[in-house]
Amino acid sequence: MNVLARIISYVFHPLLMGTYLFLIMALLLPAALYPINADSQLKFVGIYFVMSFLLPALMISMMKMFGSVKSLMMQNRQERVFPFFMILVLYATFTYMLTYQNRIGLEDNIFRFILIIDALVLISFLITLFYKVSVHAIGIAGLAGILLPLNQQSDNQLLFWTTIGVVVLAGVVMSARLQLHAHTPRQILVGGLAGLLIGFFGVTLLF
Repeated sequence: MNVLARIISYVFHPLLMGTYLFLIMALLLPAALYPINADSQLKFVGIYFVMSFLLPALMISMMKMFGSVKSLMMQNRQERVFPFFMILVLYATFTYMLTYQNRIGLEDNIFRFILIIDALVLISFLITLFYKVSVHAIGIAGLAGILLPLNQQSDNQLLFWTTIGVVVLAGVVMSARLQLHAHTPRQILVGGLAGLLIGFFGVTLLF
């Protein structure tokens, strides 16, 4: 069971949630990625994957190499603070580059979704300053929270069933973290509620 729980934790790593979100949109709701045209959306997903996952993963691997963190899992709350801060800086830098170089602003759908993702990263960092929250729970619940209100804007049945699947996956991911004893039920609950509320109300308010 632990092997399966680790695989689930890796496949649904928090830093991958943004990539999964934009991939779902590119395939099922391309209008949500405006002003990026349909021909360029998968390319954007690839670029976002590099910026939001590969670069932070490389940075954390280097931190471990130089002894700044003891483990890639970062079980200790204190050792999570600096890596989380650096990840926040990377996300903010990418957001700035996207807006400055492409003149994308708050009136554009893609920028609004990136702001919501940035908010999830920010709340993960802020909570971690005081409490060891489950970032896996924040990430997967945040993805579910974003998708839920989008179904009111679309009659795409595939999007509906994908949303149901993500909600089920949220339970699976949280159960995996409990199976690995990576977090307490309370830490999972706090992360899940934080992610769900930010994702849901972020879409509700910005759209």
